Amino acid sequence: MSDKRFLEWPFFEAQHRELSEQLEAWCRTELPRDHSDVDATCIQLVRDLGKAGFLEGTAGEHIDVRSLCLIRETLARHDGLADFAFAMQGLGTGAISLYGSDEQKQWLDKTRRGEALSAFALSEPRSGSDVAQLDTTAERDGDSYRLNGEKTWISNGGIADIYTVFARTGEGPGAKGLSAFLVPADTPGLEIRERLESVAPHPLARLGFNDMVLPASALIGKPGQGFRIAMSVLDVFRSTVGAAALGFARRALEESLSRSRSRELFGATLSDLQMVQGHLADMALNVDAAALLVYRAAWTKDQGAERVTREAAMAKLFATDQAQQVIDQAVQLHGGDGVRKGHIIESLYREIRALRIYEGASDVQKVVIARSMLAEE
Repeated sequence: MSDKRFLEWPFFEAQHRELSEQLEAWCRTELPRDHSDVDATCIQLVRDLGKAGFLEGTAGEHIDVRSLCLIRETLARHDGLADFAFAMQGLGTGAISLYGSDEQKQWLDKTRRGEALSAFALSEPRSGSDVAQLDTTAERDGDSYRLNGEKTWISNGGIADIYTVFARTGEGPGAKGLSAFLVPADTPGLEIRERLESVAPHPLARLGFNDMVLPASALIGKPGQGFRIAMSVLDVFRSTVGAAALGFARRALEESLSRSRSRELFGATLSDLQMVQGHLADMALNVDAAALLVYRAAWTKDQGAERVTREAAMAKLFATDQAQQVIDQAVQLHGGDGVRKGHIIESLYREIRALRIYEGASDVQKVVIARSMLAEE
């Protein structure tokens, strides 16, 4: 059983503790799932999470970031694909929640019920962390926009029902000339050009936009607001990436404690060896430190802060980097089992690596933090 003492920290309220208990009970009976068909499993996970009511907070006018983080941490501890399925329902609709029209927000009822899957189409072959470099264009054509270009590494690509797509509309140079669009999956001109495989089994794809015609009503917010929209969405959801890493790290620590108590070596259990105790202490320290940064960022946003760019970047950077170390130590403590395909530790080792890249790579987070400090007087 995971250590839940952190729920008594002043970051949380009674509603968060109740949510944690409800989700923990659901996870014990529903997870983990079979990952042999990730598309089908991901779709069913969204359906089941929606039916259970856990997707309600992923979209809407008021998003409680602490709840999102608690859910991601708990799901990640039980099943990485369940965390992925949940996370995309929020990230994919974040722009609609924050800037969408009343007509566009009608989609949110479906995504919260698990009846529609969403995706966030930002990354391109030439622009990942550097959003200002994206090449996909959306040219105004009377009362419509004509999209051409390509996106890659798009989570839920190929199975999503709606995509939030960022394209260059040319109101200004670089980041000033980007806009965001709501694109239903059945829009003519959308191509699934390649399904991508990664070390962890997730539905990913390379998308193409071939003379896609969108009505002006597909524009999210105003022309030229795309960069602001993207950063606002990441400001909300970047902390939750740290929370998912925290969930992976907690599971690795739990498994390592169990292994250390039961595994015998040199006439004693692993837990009797001081070197092992040192590893466990380092792992526990990193877990708690990451949790403090993650839930500080989430709490700050929930208190009404307009932006938490620095706090979210710190949380994402530290939690993902330290989770990588915690899980690597867990591999060492498990020996051969730690790299045996199908073992939980081997699964965690594959799951954690991508979190240090997506939604802003670790090195980029350092730039974000430094620029935030340098801008202060």
